[in-house]
This record gives sequence, structure tokens and C-alpha cells, in this order.
Amino acid sequence: MTDVRQLPLFPALPASEADLNPQTLLRDAVTLFQRHLFSEGKTEHTVKSFTSDLQLLVEHSGDDVALGKFKTSDLNAFLEWMEIGRGIPCSRKTYARRVTTLKVFFKWLTAIHAIPHDPALAILQRSGPAPLAEILSPDEVSRVIAYASSLRRGEKPDARPEMLFRLLVDTGIKKSETMRLTPADVVRDNPPTLIVKHKDARNVYKERIIPLNPDWLPVLDAYLLQYKPQTEIINCTARNLEYILEDLGNGAGIPQKISFEMLRWTSAVRDFQTEIDPNTIREKLGLSEISWYETFAKIKKLAGREASSNES
Repeated sequence: MTDVRQLPLFPALPASEADLNPQTLLRDAVTLFQRHLFSEGKTEHTVKSFTSDLQLLVEHSGDDVALGKFKTSDLNAFLEWMEIGRGIPCSRKTYARRVTTLKVFFKWLTAIHAIPHDPALAILQRSGPAPLAEILSPDEVSRVIAYASSLRRGEKPDARPEMLFRLLVDTGIKKSETMRLTPADVVRDNPPTLIVKHKDARNVYKERIIPLNPDWLPVLDAYLLQYKPQTEIINCTARNLEYILEDLGNGAGIPQKISFEMLRWTSAVRDFQTEIDPNTIREKLGLSEISWYETFAKIKKLAGREASSNES
């Protein structure tokens, strides 16, 4: 028998499992999932690990994604991001646990009839080493910038695509960091820099300063004049930014899908190829020395792969 749930016109935060439905935001279901895990006798360590995994799913998918929107392809994209796109090493053990988290979480939602189908049922554990990320070649970067610049100067000018692409390929910052930027974070000295702040204001010591390409500032100013953001520089959803990057790739004739993760790796490889000190690249990406070991190895492999393709 199907459990039909009437959706409220103005939904509040769910207080019990009975309140969960396809329209519930992912972030709002986490507390009830924690309660469920404890009721099943899970340890505090397990609950913390599962919670951290779901918080990363929120980071990747966006704060506004509802439970009923997830498809198997979305979860596979999240796992691929965790493995090769996030820029932080993900061990086989951690990857396996995150698959388990997804399976346990969505199985629970299906069992209590919060969602009609389990999107995690078909995802599989992956064996073997993670594949290398896709990056843009210097020629492809130039093509995208040229196309984005034509949009800024077009009949209906739009400065946001060029502002976004130049920012990401130059700085390598993450999607969550992009969404938190404010005009005050752009320091217009000579040379200009970008202050990237930690999500938790108490971790001010984790702030990092990234050099900016001076050519980006006029593009930023055109964007600010056009969109007039009130607080953060970005005044649309993270999902909209993903669509913008994808459209840029299509418009510039790039065969692979452009994403935040691709541009983060592209930025790191570009810095490595211009012989920037590896520790400077690590600090620019905001990585610890422990996680940098594996990340730097991948950067060198990506740079070598691109050099080989240019020679052939």
C-alpha cells in the first residue's frame, strides 16, 4: 500500500520521519537520519562519518536540492567528484564508506516512503585506481575566454560567464568558496589579490590570499554594474553557475563538460606548467600537506598527459 503524503503549502522543518517527502530539502533530512542511525545502534563515530558524507553531498548538489530530485546519475556524479574532481584525495576505504552512506540513507528514505524510488540502489562500488580528471588545454582555455568575451560584448551583453570562467581558471577556487565571495574579498592592490575565507568564521587562520589576473578586474566591474549584487558577488544559485559553465563549453566547441572541478584541476596544472613552486600551488588550493602528496602526483600526471597529446 502506497503511503500518500499531503504536502503543506508552506513546509516547515521536518519534525519526524512522517514529515519527510520528495519536496524536503536534503539538508533538512540529515538530523532525522542521525536519529535513525542512533536508534539502529550505530556508534557516534559512524553517525559522524555518515553525516559528514551527506554534508559533502549537500555541498556538491546545492542547498536547494530536494530529496525527490536525486537520480542515480546525480549520485554517480557526486562520487566521481569525490574521487577525482574535488581536488582532495579520496582513499579506497573512504570512497567505499561514502557509497555505503548513500545506500543506507536512500534505502531508509524509501523504506519510510519519503521518496518513491531508491536512486542509490544501482550505484556500484568501484575497484582499482581513480581515473585522472579531465582538464582544458591552453588552446581550449583561450577558445572559451574568446567565446565568453563575445557574450560580454554581444547584442545583449552578459558579463557573468566571462567573469566566472576567468575567476575559476585563474584561482582554482571551489564552488562553495565562489558562492561566498564578496566585493570586499577582491583587494585591488598592484598586483590584485583575492581573499578566500573559511566557511567557519572561527577558522580565520585558514584564510588564504590568491593572486588575481589584473585583466579580470574590468570584467568583474562590468558584471557588478550589470547584476548589482547586494552582498555576495554571486547572486544566483550554484546550479545556475554549473549551467553557465556547461553552456560556455558548448558555445566554444569543447567536447567535454566544463565544471568547477575541471577548472580547479586546470588551474593547478597551468600553475605547475609555469613552474610555480609546488608549495605555493598547495597553499593556493587550500590543501593540507598530507592531502597534497596524492594531489600533486595527479597534477604531474595530468601535465605529462597534456604534454604527450601536444607532441602527438
